[in-house]
Amino acid sequence: MIKLIEIEKALARANQITPKETTLRPSAVLVPIVEREEGLQLLLTQRTFHLRHHAGQISFPGGSMDDTDKDLIHTALRETHEEVGISDKLIDVLGKLPLQPTVSGFMIQPIVAQVQHHYEMRLCEDEVADAFEVPLDFVLNPDNQNHFYKEYNGQRYSVYSIPYQERNIWGATANIIVQFSKLIHRL
Repeated sequence: MIKLIEIEKALARANQITPKETTLRPSAVLVPIVEREEGLQLLLTQRTFHLRHHAGQISFPGGSMDDTDKDLIHTALRETHEEVGISDKLIDVLGKLPLQPTVSGFMIQPIVAQVQHHYEMRLCEDEVADAFEVPLDFVLNPDNQNHFYKEYNGQRYSVYSIPYQERNIWGATANIIVQFSKLIHRL
């Protein structure tokens, strides 16, 4: 069973390099970990089906950096509060995962954080259809991570998928989880 101390040690040895220049739009997501009696859980959201980008997909709370954000950690915390109503007072930032570029033009900075178990959610119904927790041990287990290739605009991309119960975590969210898994398991 993965423990918070292991996550903190793995994040401390991560070699996070921020690019000096990129044409991709800066954004951030919170990778929220909740400590429960049965083990660590990962909080995920499902986007509403009417959104223009990534409708219905499983995602982390997050979004594009605003001019008012002092840094990408602030972006992740602000977006988490806007999307699921969790105050930054209940969030303890643990570190950053490697940057995740997307085919849709974003450079995502994943921010790993512990969320206090007594949080209460208030979903932004315009953006978030649902929010739920999944066992961290399950999604970080390489045996549960399916890998395949997908073609998009004439380019071949590596894609991961993590089926959990009746949901399918894929795309950038699954890629972030796989990078997290590799860091934890030192693959």
